[in-house]
Order: sequence, then structure tokens, then C-alpha cells
Amino acid sequence: MPSAVRSSSAPQGAPKTVRVAIADDHELFRQGLRQLLANEPDIAIVAEFAHGRAVLNADDKAGWDVLLLDLTLPLVSGFEVLTRIQETNPSLKVLVLSMYDAEHYGPRVRRAGAAGYLSKTDPSRKVVEAIRALGRGESLPTMVAAHVQELLPHERLSAREHQVFMLLVQGRSVADIAAELNLTPSTVSTHVANVREKLNVQNLAEIIRYAFQAGLVGE
Repeated sequence: MPSAVRSSSAPQGAPKTVRVAIADDHELFRQGLRQLLANEPDIAIVAEFAHGRAVLNADDKAGWDVLLLDLTLPLVSGFEVLTRIQETNPSLKVLVLSMYDAEHYGPRVRRAGAAGYLSKTDPSRKVVEAIRALGRGESLPTMVAAHVQELLPHERLSAREHQVFMLLVQGRSVADIAAELNLTPSTVSTHVANVREKLNVQNLAEIIRYAFQAGLVGE
């Protein structure tokens, strides 16, 4: 997909074109974003990805202004993409678009370095306005969880433990998680043990049950 071209003859004061990359494994959702943003003359989609590994392997990330990132990407999760983007391209604004409850995930992704968090159920204009604000270098409002003083068990997990937790819930094995996160299986097993302890559960079935009961995954 061709990148947006900014003409040197554009009138002084004309809005900058915000260059957007999309990472989501659902073609229908990407198509919806394409249709939505096609009506915005100051926003251009310059790259699309269906899995996390492709995002990390892209060699033109310096040409993006905003990355729209889903959390449940195959091959490499959105959480891991976000973590690595912060290390390699810290100036890139990452706007997470997820089906998960913003109350549970918004504060976590903001702590991990995301510029903002929106639910896929939010109004489309809210997405456009957030992209435009990030393109202007503005900060999005920080979500304050209502239960900030009394953290739920899964909110006490470290960033890495939370990644392992969500990958377990998605059905990944210890070996798969180790390969995705570039960790040894023994390190992943240690994280799994920490997850069980902090969630006060005994096995994988109880970890998955906890995730459903906490509203972290859909039915």
C-alpha cells in the first residue's frame, strides 16, 4: 500500500497527514477501518498487518505516526508488540483498539507505554479524533480505574506475568509461550507459578475460569 505523499506546494498551515499502520488479525475489522479513514483527508493508512511478527519485522516503522494495535494478534501478541515497540521505536504512538474491557486493560497498556486505549465498541468518531490528536503530538486522557486503590488479583501481575497469563488463557503451551516471548521454558514455568500464586488458583483450568469470571475474555 503506497505511503501518503506530502506535497511541498501544500498551503502553509495545511494539516499534516497522519500516517497510520493497522495491526489486527480480522480482515473485516481492517476493512472497516480503511473505509472509516478513507473519508479523512488528513489521515492515510500506510501499512496493514494480520499478525504481530509482521509488525515487528516491518522495516518502515520510522515512517508511521500512529499504530492501531489489537491485543490478541497471532504469532506475537499485541502486548509483546507494544513492549518491543517501546524499546525500538519509542516515538511511535501506539493506540490500542481491543474488544477487552477498557477498565481492566486501559491502565495496563498505558503503563506499558501505549498512547491510548479504545474499545472496538467505541464510536468511530472517537477513533478518528484520537488518531488526529496523536498525530498532532497531543496526549490522550488517561483512564483512571475506579478500583485503583484496591487492585484485583490479575492487576497485581507484572507486565511479563500478565503476558504469560493471557497466552495461557488463549491455549498456548509453555513451549509456545517461551518461543513467542524469547524466554526459556523454565522461565515461563516460573512466571506460570507466580500467576497461580497471585490469582490464588491451582491449575490451568482455574486460571482460565478466573479470566472468564473477571471478564478478561469473551464467552
